Amino acid sequence: MDAETAYRIIKGAVKTEKVVNLITKENKLAFYVDYKANKNQIKEAVEVLYGVKVDRVNTLVDKKGKKAYIKLKAEFKASDLASELGVM
Repeated sequence: MDAETAYRIIKGAVKTEKVVNLITKENKLAFYVDYKANKNQIKEAVEVLYGVKVDRVNTLVDKKGKKAYIKLKAEFKASDLASELGVM
């Protein structure tokens, strides 16, 4: 996957208090993603864009769109990536 496709899938980071708790307690981040993207595409897009390894992807569709909760592998810190993205 190239970066252009990855940017089409990942719309932006979710910046809420709940996400900050997930970052510190569970090593997870949350992103708004393209409605048609599946979990494998989301995983690959996050790995390409941010240079991390993804352990797991959970998705949720609500009135604001589709969100993906990304659990990073243990060797990567969600807090480091969150500070780069301006979430924390």
